[in-house]
Amino acid sequence: MTEDAKFEDGGETPLNLQAVDGEDLQVISTLVQDAVFPITEMNWDRKQRRFALLINRFRWEDAAAAIQRKRGYERVQAILMAQDVLKVASQGVDRNNKDIILSVLSVDFEAGEDGTGRIVLNLAGDGAIAVDVETLDLTLKDVTRPYIAPSRSKPAHD
Repeated sequence: MTEDAKFEDGGETPLNLQAVDGEDLQVISTLVQDAVFPITEMNWDRKQRRFALLINRFRWEDAAAAIQRKRGYERVQAILMAQDVLKVASQGVDRNNKDIILSVLSVDFEAGEDGTGRIVLNLAGDGAIAVDVETLDLTLKDVTRPYIAPSRSKPAHD
């Protein structure tokens, strides 16, 4: 007899996910909610048409297990990367302030014509990063081992 995989089954393994449609993007958006990153960890390679962020994401997929095992909540460094990028713009972000730490609230996709569109990273403090793409191709890949979140707490929202 086989059993369906459960969400918790992935709690101890690094994530490597790709979004190519709206449902996929909802999963990635949920997993990067409350991720933080220094503005210096944002890179747009025009020649390769790739935009990437090195984020410190809260491990939502492991939060329940962390409570059960009585250990601290965890974060992990991950790469959030968009392919086939045509243009990158930001709003409400002071790109000259190299000490700023940004926090991701959500990731959305605004569809355009013929598969094109805009990936929008909504940031705390009313900021946003807009990434115009030929097609939706967004990857989330954990690149370090998890570490105890410095705050030792789960992010909370009003």
